[in-house]
Amino acid sequence: MIAYGRRKPAKGLIHHSDRGSQYAGSDYQELLGTYSMKCSMSRKGNCWDNAVAKIFFHSLKTEIGR
Repeated sequence: MIAYGRRKPAKGLIHHSDRGSQYAGSDYQELLGTYSMKCSMSRKGNCWDNAVAKIFFHSLKTEIGR
């Protein structure tokens, strides 16, 4: 994980994703555990869960870009 090596986040970082098979798979979940990251996923079949996170990060990126 290149981003992890560059940023060196504190233990307990929350990784939010949708329920895609690549994120829900045991290999990926094990990797998150290796880096002491906590997994956060949207509820099954509820696309609106990610909408709040996307709006927040869009606002954050817009403010930082100024």
